Amino acid sequence: MSYAYLFKYIIIGDTGVGKSCLLLQFTDKRFRADHDLTIGVEFGARLISIEDKQIKLQIWDTAGQESFRSITRSYYRGASGALLVYDISRRDTFSHLSRWLEEAKNNGNVNMVVMLIGNKSDLEKREVSYEEGAAFARQHELVFVETSAKTAQNVEEAFIQTARKIYDNIQNNVYDLSSENSGVKRGLPVAGGYERGGPPRFEQRGNCCA
Repeated sequence: MSYAYLFKYIIIGDTGVGKSCLLLQFTDKRFRADHDLTIGVEFGARLISIEDKQIKLQIWDTAGQESFRSITRSYYRGASGALLVYDISRRDTFSHLSRWLEEAKNNGNVNMVVMLIGNKSDLEKREVSYEEGAAFARQHELVFVETSAKTAQNVEEAFIQTARKIYDNIQNNVYDLSSENSGVKRGLPVAGGYERGGPPRFEQRGNCCA
């Protein structure tokens, strides 16, 4: 399937906050309660539409365990978006957000869009209020939403809001699209050039996902 742009995402946060479940819900529209812990890095992709343009999201789901941090740090490079996830039913995962955010800023692109996600909003047990999450997001200038990977509440919105912010940055010439570090790649114009009177068509680069 052709697309106009490819955005690279990384999903970060403590072990067990639901990162892999969020990815599975977004890419496959299903939930697995018995999802194994991620070992190293997992991958998913999906096409979305922003202002009538096809955008391919290339999403890297990272392990939260400390033993894999040296591996996952390399995936910050060249990411245009990061989903920073905590579990609203576990205060410790919220307490660790500052450390994750510092790591993202130290290893990622200065223009990387960070979406803060409070996951598992379907649970009655809550240790972190919505207001606390929103306050942390305001303090650090992040986009914020609470989600449920189980019920799919706001999962689409989390990924698409991040993409919309990245797309807006493209329109405002924030990124150097010739640089691999931008986390954004253009689609390849179809052989034969542009259609008269219309926008360019695009096709996937053969090695874009390597």
